Amino acid sequence: MGSHRVQQWLRRSWEERPLGLDLVLYLVAAGYAVALALADKHYGFRIWANFAIAGYALALAHTCWLRLTPGRQGGRWRSRWVGVGAVAVVGMLAPLVFLLVRRLTGVDWLDTPWSWSAQPEVWVIERSASLLLAGGTPYTDVTALGRPPAVNDYTPYGPVMTVFGLPRALAGGTPVTDVLTDARLYFALTAVLCAWGAWRLLGRPGIPVRAAQLVAVFPLTALTFATAGPDLAIVGLLVLGAALAATDRPALSGTVLALVTSAKLIVLPAAVVLGVLVLARLGRRALARFVLVLLAVCAVVNVPVYLVHPDAFAEHVIRFPAGLGAVTSPAASPLPGHLIAGTGPVGKVLAFVLLAAAALAIMWWLIRRPPVAGADALLRIAVGLGTFTMLTPATRFGYLVYPVVLLGAMLCFPSQGSASRVAATPGSGTTPESAPLTSS
Repeated sequence: MGSHRVQQWLRRSWEERPLGLDLVLYLVAAGYAVALALADKHYGFRIWANFAIAGYALALAHTCWLRLTPGRQGGRWRSRWVGVGAVAVVGMLAPLVFLLVRRLTGVDWLDTPWSWSAQPEVWVIERSASLLLAGGTPYTDVTALGRPPAVNDYTPYGPVMTVFGLPRALAGGTPVTDVLTDARLYFALTAVLCAWGAWRLLGRPGIPVRAAQLVAVFPLTALTFATAGPDLAIVGLLVLGAALAATDRPALSGTVLALVTSAKLIVLPAAVVLGVLVLARLGRRALARFVLVLLAVCAVVNVPVYLVHPDAFAEHVIRFPAGLGAVTSPAASPLPGHLIAGTGPVGKVLAFVLLAAAALAIMWWLIRRPPVAGADALLRIAVGLGTFTMLTPATRFGYLVYPVVLLGAMLCFPSQGSASRVAATPGSGTTPESAPLTSS
């Protein structure tokens, strides 16, 4: 199924009864928040959940009002965007501000998840910036600690991720500057700027409400926004890279993909998909430019850090995420790959066999039907990253934010033969039978 058909199916199935699906989405999201508030051990998750319950409840109440009072006049208050805004303000911005201030109590490095105001990835990335400034590498030599290494001694990211910690390393130190240099702010800012840049590159297409619900206020996105954030910056860069490739800028797309893979290696398959997109649109010479720029920027970013301490680089960036480091990665979620691998040695082999089979199937799909538009590429990247998350034995449930956001972004990208249709659909997911309810 091509992305054009997927977009048509999503739009038809999601917009024929927009308010009904909105009710389901906000109800399920509120239920997810309630479950986290009652059962999760992480302080930040529970704080987000309490705010999110209120945000999703407001969106749910607004949707019920629209459903029960059809045809009434109400101006902008009858827009479905009101519900999106309620979640954004109450369920995203409010908990983020609360946690930024609460973090000043200084409990980051304690082994007490019930006290963390930011997830470990935030303070690990901030520490990596301080290490880079002090010694030329963001990676600790875990063999020289004078004690057995622990999970939080690791920085399982590429050197580019360290950039998000530089504001804290350079300007932190007082309560005000510590709040203003929290890495979560720069993850969010990067995601927003990348989304804005992609929107401009694509000719400022209309943004359906459903796209905003998936990209911005879906529970996985909202939770990550308030408590962590690096995955939002990464997926924002992926969308920008796809927009550059889809608008025939292979060198710039290669640059962005080099930066994003040098921040988080697991998104490397996205570079393959966008390379095929460039080949399908512009031919071999453009693909050569894409690949050469990708490799050159990766070399410029990674080689100097690697040369400072090759073994530390390999331990943090390659061995630890692969489960081969001195400490085993704690990443685990009740997803199929982890559950299958947990049955024993045979299950672990079976999980990797399934993962390899899925990779081959996606590669066949990529070769058999190469992407020719940005939406085509985003669909394949979403399926690939979603499959990887579901079948990898050691992964995190939160990584599902990648396919969710990419599918939402796909609704804003012109697919093959549909550019004029997308550009002519302004704003907010309006459908003929519900135009008064969904106007922007």
